[in-house]
Amino acid sequence: MQPNPPRTVRYMPDRASQAAEHERATHLHIARRVSDIMRWSFGGEWVESASHPPGQTYFVPYQTISCDIASTCGIGSVDDLFGGVVPHAHVGTKIVTHGLVSPRSAAPAGWCEAFSTAVDGAVLEGFSVFEPSDLERAAKALLAQGSMRVKRPDGVGGQGQQVVEDAAQFAALVTGLSEERLAQEGLVLEQNLSEVTTLSVGQLRVGGLGISYYGYQSGTLDNRGEPVYGGSELWCVRGGFDALDKLAPDANTRLAIRQAMTYHEAALRCFPGILLSRANYDVAQGRDAQGQWRSGVLEQSWRLGGASPAEIEAAAVLLRQPQRRTVHAVTVERYGRGATAPPGAIVLYHGEDPRNGPMLKYAQVIHDAAA
Repeated sequence: MQPNPPRTVRYMPDRASQAAEHERATHLHIARRVSDIMRWSFGGEWVESASHPPGQTYFVPYQTISCDIASTCGIGSVDDLFGGVVPHAHVGTKIVTHGLVSPRSAAPAGWCEAFSTAVDGAVLEGFSVFEPSDLERAAKALLAQGSMRVKRPDGVGGQGQQVVEDAAQFAALVTGLSEERLAQEGLVLEQNLSEVTTLSVGQLRVGGLGISYYGYQSGTLDNRGEPVYGGSELWCVRGGFDALDKLAPDANTRLAIRQAMTYHEAALRCFPGILLSRANYDVAQGRDAQGQWRSGVLEQSWRLGGASPAEIEAAAVLLRQPQRRTVHAVTVERYGRGATAPPGAIVLYHGEDPRNGPMLKYAQVIHDAAA
């Protein structure tokens, strides 16, 4: 591994102020953690007007950023940021996962149907739509097979999506949806599965180290009693997807890894200028309306995510211990004033979030993985 020149780590915040307090605290923790494990300085939040000499600043963005922003900041490789760079905004959302209803369908500038074709066997059945006529055609085709899931392209952590059982429910859901918003943002319509297990498959590169992982998401109840994301448990290995494939405990996990790899490699081929130092893929495995078992990538996350605290702690262990090959780590989110972290956990947030109420977030390395 080549020595890393001194850098200043800067957090690139959400300028629209959409991030919840606990999210911002977690993101700042990750940025500081990168500076700690790399022995770099931490420069706080990024100031847009500031000068950033190429090669001297390492960015931790709140979201996937554009090639234009990356160029302005001097980001030229995966070693310059924790996250992803994409040529068009829609490339960083759920909308790219599925193809159009037809080759003549409306789509945003930079749409790459070749990507949809390349990932066809690695995703569930579905469509991305940008106009009312395609919305109706896609809904009719999917509802003929069973229930479907309607998703906003920018939804995070299961938010912004709803299961639709029939045409009447769908009509009620899209009532009031403006054609302008549909054209600008699009909607994702995807077959819905039951008895679902959601796996996380991903990669992270930091400080010249590359790690890959598979894992499982867990759910919990928020302070309103609603089901929400509750954390991720990851099994991480030094190296790429090929090394991860050898670590897989069973055929289903191995299939999820290969589907994520297909998606990842297709993105690198199809989108000019893309840079991915952090890539996470949610893979759903369950049964369709006919009872057939299905597996497919739901979406990508090329930005800070729920699993990132566990990812960075795994990377820290592997950077400290060059002889070690695997690490088992978790990220946990719990709600309520009685939530407590176990001994040895790294607390990311513990307080009263203005939006979500009292909650606790922590990461921990589980010392049961072989070196």
